[in-house]
Amino acid sequence: YNRFAWAGYDERDHLGDPRLPLRQRLAESARAQGFDFPEGPAALLTNLRYFGYCFNPVCYVYAWDPSGRLSLLGAEVTSTPWKERTLYWMHPAEAGPDHAFRVPKRMHVSPFMPMDLEYDWRFQEPGEALSVRMMLRQEGTPLFDADLHLERRPWTPREIRRALFSFPMHTAKVITAIHWEALKLWLKRTPVFTKPPASPLEPAPESSRKRPAA
Repeated sequence: YNRFAWAGYDERDHLGDPRLPLRQRLAESARAQGFDFPEGPAALLTNLRYFGYCFNPVCYVYAWDPSGRLSLLGAEVTSTPWKERTLYWMHPAEAGPDHAFRVPKRMHVSPFMPMDLEYDWRFQEPGEALSVRMMLRQEGTPLFDADLHLERRPWTPREIRRALFSFPMHTAKVITAIHWEALKLWLKRTPVFTKPPASPLEPAPESSRKRPAA
């Protein structure tokens, strides 16, 4: 925790002042967007640092109320080249049983993707299995999608060793794969979109299902 290791968690890898508890930072981010962070347990789905290096294109926050009902979902997106971060908050009460949300994109992430896009997220509540589907749409047309499927394993020394030996350089593998795909896109002369001027990463409150104004 907060030190160099084969794999470890570091507070600096997430939004906000790392001197503050993560729960406080999440609650402040949610409040800035008009959401109440529930009083029950919360969980963060994230990559760890491997040998001091962390790469997290997107992390997910799950927060429950004291009765055990999933009350808030968050997606912390990090831009690959610029290392900027923003959190998209979504309220399960606004979605159907598959926890489906459409959220206007508000931060430049990839040089090969324009800003006038919309995230289409679909969440499975964590249990023995967990899945997340993220799609980028432009005027309703899908441009890109990525699926994550996980199964629960016990937090034991044996399982931790198994994970470390199975994926000894996990973050290095992810960043290498992303840059390799970017190189192939560049060689194909895929259009490159210039990063727009910086804008506040915590916008005024808005519905998580509202489409951007024309």
